[in-house]
Amino acid sequence: MGIKKGDVILILSPNSIYFPVVCLSVMSLGAIITTTNPLNTTSEIAKQIADSKPVLAFTISSLVSKINAASPTLPIILMDVNGESSSSSSSSSSNSITLEEMMKKELELTSVRERINKDDTATLLYSSGTTGPSKGVVSSHKNLIAMVQNVLTRFSKQEETFICTVPMFHIYGLGVFATGLLALGSTIVILSKFEMDHMLSSIERYRVNVLPLVPPIFVVMLNNADAIKRKHDLSSLHTVLCGGAPLSKEVIEGFIEKYRNVVIRQGYGLTESSGIGSSTDCLEETRKYGTAGLLSCSTEAMIVDTETGQPLQINQTGELWLRGPTIMKGYFNNEEATKSTLTSDGWLRTGDVCYFDRDGFLFVVDRLKELIKYKGYQVPPAELEAVLLT
Repeated sequence: MGIKKGDVILILSPNSIYFPVVCLSVMSLGAIITTTNPLNTTSEIAKQIADSKPVLAFTISSLVSKINAASPTLPIILMDVNGESSSSSSSSSSNSITLEEMMKKELELTSVRERINKDDTATLLYSSGTTGPSKGVVSSHKNLIAMVQNVLTRFSKQEETFICTVPMFHIYGLGVFATGLLALGSTIVILSKFEMDHMLSSIERYRVNVLPLVPPIFVVMLNNADAIKRKHDLSSLHTVLCGGAPLSKEVIEGFIEKYRNVVIRQGYGLTESSGIGSSTDCLEETRKYGTAGLLSCSTEAMIVDTETGQPLQINQTGELWLRGPTIMKGYFNNEEATKSTLTSDGWLRTGDVCYFDRDGFLFVVDRLKELIKYKGYQVPPAELEAVLLT
């Protein structure tokens, strides 16, 4: 297909076994991966295409119409039509071919692979950013290598089976499941979409050991634990990963009581930091209720007063700044946003209100821009969310 170093390649697809194959193949050529949510509207996809300017898109048959509506001339590779001629597929178009057709075509070509440097761009994932509208986050090969090393450090056992319930178009799914765990040699069960009973059946069928969840699903599993255990054998499960919002003491202890062999591990991260910024690694750490854990390896952190810009002390609340090898290069074609988010000496202003305790555990209070002002007081929405989750 003539993909070369520096080209941007779009992936519009739900989770599949082809997702990591395409990602790693594209990045090995020095080209840049950009992903988007299959649930995005045509206008949202068109906006991202106009900004990132991909030369090729990988998608599935049912989503071809979205790409054609967003960018009628963009060449398409179908990830789900193996061996079927693109002209005979009712969901395809004149500008699409299948993976098999692409591979046959590529055999006729010879090319010299270009040298890829650690500072070359590897991914262009779109994020709401620390503030404001969606922006392209430019991450380098060095960022991803450091992220993979974080995954290898957090999950040291090779003979583990994970289930991927999180989207691979997001930094968490892309970083952990489409790249990081593959380097560890782990087995990954991939769900194309989330459906509770299918997830539970898959855990039972494939003897899954590690399950990533978001807090609302975590609470559903807690509230329906007795019915779930009557229907499904989850005895293979020993770890549940949870991020996105801190879990309360009542929720954690309730879950541990219902699923006695399971350790809960919580974490914190953002697209701009290439995923995992901190996490808990054992039950004792998780029982520091509300914590997002200890910092990832090679990561520095600082809590800064939002008014004065001065560093704060232990147990003082302010904006979290991060620095290290996983921090993004900047925002794509947005120098103003980059300058307001990255300092000249490499600190990432996360926009999150946090504090560290004396043992070095991170506690996330809320988003800096989402604090509710009430009668002169600042009320974190996380406090309201915690009430709603109980």
